[in-house]
Amino acid sequence: MRWERIIIKNDEGGAVEAMAPIVISASRATDIPAFYPDWLCSRMEKGFLEWNNPFNNVKHYVSFSKCRAMVFWTKNPRPMFKYLDYLDKKIGNYYFHYTLNDYENDCLEPNLPPLRERIASFVELSDRIGKDRVIWRFDPLILTDNIDIDSLLRRIEYIGTRVKDRTNKLIFSFADIDVYKKVEKRLKKEGVRYHDFTLEDKIRIAKGISSINNRLGLEVATCSEDIDLEGCGVKHARCIDPELMSKIFNHDYRLMDYLKRCKKDSGQRKDCRCISSKDIGKYGTCKHGCKYCYAQ
Repeated sequence: MRWERIIIKNDEGGAVEAMAPIVISASRATDIPAFYPDWLCSRMEKGFLEWNNPFNNVKHYVSFSKCRAMVFWTKNPRPMFKYLDYLDKKIGNYYFHYTLNDYENDCLEPNLPPLRERIASFVELSDRIGKDRVIWRFDPLILTDNIDIDSLLRRIEYIGTRVKDRTNKLIFSFADIDVYKKVEKRLKKEGVRYHDFTLEDKIRIAKGISSINNRLGLEVATCSEDIDLEGCGVKHARCIDPELMSKIFNHDYRLMDYLKRCKKDSGQRKDCRCISSKDIGKYGTCKHGCKYCYAQ
């Protein structure tokens, strides 16, 4: 999407053109809440930031002046907690995608805090901002020599029983290792023997999650998956979600006006159903070291 352009003064005092998005994603490319909350909030105070296009490395300026909502993506929001009051005053309209996996004993997410601490952070974040605004992601699901379908379902149930009262939604996806050759190479180098999901695997997992969800009571959806699992009680997610924003930010008439005319984000994958947003992250800057991550 081509966002409105405005003229701003950069850090050197020069007049430059900046895009002024309505919705900002922070970020699919890196974990800003975990590693860069100081940077983000300092740039919000400045009113703009610099962003380099990862495909051609061209520098662009992004202004916060028109922003009406921010969507955070994280595996460890705790470093952002000290800024929640600031975010409430500065932007108000924000929510978190919190990826809370259990690969603790598989060395797939080597630099994350222990699972018990991440669950505690989930609970604390939800209690602070409300469960509508904290979406649980078990993402991606991955099969290896040491992780089978039954193991995945047990792990989902374990976490789900601990966060079910602190969220309304679970989003998951199936790891597409072969799509990202650098991930495939990394896993092989690390000695991780992964297995592709068959159609039967996906249906079995969806049915298993649906059964677990009889006790959890969440909305369950997949992220950027082409398979239709509606018959298993699993919907297609829109992670940058106009329906959610219309529900929880309906006091913001400017945002509501945008949501009425917004379109699918053409810059995302074919099966992604998100509306347009401006992602402000930089690939290769996340420090979690997740072995399956395409953004490293």
